[in-house]
Amino acid sequence: MSSTEATKTKNKPVQKAFKNFTEYWLTDASFGLLLLILLFTVFILPILIEYGHVHFIFVNTVFLFLFFTGIWSSREKFLVFLTSGLFFTQLGLRILRFSDFDFEFYLSERFVGILNMLVFIFLNIRLLFRDNEVNIYRVIGAINVYLLVAILGAFVFEIIYLFTGTGIAGASELRGMDEDYTQYIYFSLVSLTTVGFGDLYPTHIMTKMLSVFLSTVGILYPAVVIARLVASGKN
Repeated sequence: MSSTEATKTKNKPVQKAFKNFTEYWLTDASFGLLLLILLFTVFILPILIEYGHVHFIFVNTVFLFLFFTGIWSSREKFLVFLTSGLFFTQLGLRILRFSDFDFEFYLSERFVGILNMLVFIFLNIRLLFRDNEVNIYRVIGAINVYLLVAILGAFVFEIIYLFTGTGIAGASELRGMDEDYTQYIYFSLVSLTTVGFGDLYPTHIMTKMLSVFLSTVGILYPAVVIARLVASGKN
C-alpha cells in the first residue's frame, strides 16, 4: 500500500465522523441535544455565573458552540457562507476581547452575537416546519425557538445598556460585562412569559418597548406554533 493510500485509509474515520456530525444537525434528533444545551444556557449557566463557579471563557464557549451548530443547520450555500462568516467574526472578536483590547471590541462582539442569534433562530424555524411533519422532536424544536428568543432578548437588553448606559434597574446593579447575563436572561424570560415579578423593571423607552414586544411574542408564539404544527399534522 502506498503512502497516499495509507493516508486516505487513516482519514476515512475522521471524514466519516465529520460527515455524521454535519448530517446530525439536519435531523429532527438534533432538536433533543439542542434543547439540553439551551436548558443549561438559560437556567443553569446564570446560577453558575452568579456563584462564580465558571470562568467566562467557558461562558463564551457555550454561546460559540451554539453559533457553530448553526453552520450545519442548512445545506444552502448562501446560509452556510453567512453562518460561517458570522461565527468566525464572533470568534475573532471574542479572542480580541480576551487580549489587551477587551473594551474596544465588546460592543462589536455583542452586535455580531445578535446577528448570529437572529440567523440561528431563522434556521431553527426552517427546520421546525420543514416537510410539514409533526413528531415529538418538532415539539422540542418549538421549545428551542422559544428559549432562543429569550436569549436574543437578553442580548438586545445588553446592547441597549451599552449604547445608553441604562436599561433595567431594580434589585441588582449592572456592571457592563459578561456577569450581567444573569440579570438580562432573567428579565428577558420574565418579560417573555409575562410573569412580571417587579424586582427588575425597564428604565429606558427602548427596554420598555422591548419588554412589551417580548411579552407579545410570549403570548402569541405558543398559539401560532401550535396551530401551525396541528395544521401540518393534518396535511
